[in-house]
Amino acid sequence: MNLKHYIRSIPDYPKKGILFRDISTLIKDENAFEECINQIIERSKNYKIDKIAAIESRGFVFASAVSYLLKKPFIMLRKRNKLPAETYSVDFELEYGTATIEVHKDSIHQNDSVLIIDDLIATGGTAEAAAKLVEISGGKVAAFVFDLCGSDNLIKNGYKIENLMDFPGH
Repeated sequence: MNLKHYIRSIPDYPKKGILFRDISTLIKDENAFEECINQIIERSKNYKIDKIAAIESRGFVFASAVSYLLKKPFIMLRKRNKLPAETYSVDFELEYGTATIEVHKDSIHQNDSVLIIDDLIATGGTAEAAAKLVEISGGKVAAFVFDLCGSDNLIKNGYKIENLMDFPGH
């Protein structure tokens, strides 16, 4: 199954010049969603994983299913002020602005090997911030898995990347 056929591209969203890759068309198809989860699980077998983390919010869709099937703890990397307990925070640049993500300080322990899952990567800023959160928590990034497009910047920084699909322009 070619998962690319289930991704809708929307030009000039959320602002002019951005080509938005919409995963809602993939997750609303039960067969495509199942295939996507199966591919993530298959690729994750290449790594030692203690925990699975995901970036809010679309990453949660995939990571929670993978976490459940692999019987690994699921760690939420959330936007600023969305987590109630004490957190670590990292600010980063987006394609179209800035943001902050956080993780609870008690979510990741020393030397935990963490697989980070997200739906796509554009500039890599969010993914790099996620890696920093894992590392300041004492953990290690086992690898990243993205549905769409990998990032040369992450590879240059020594991270392992698995991506299920590539699109032109990314």
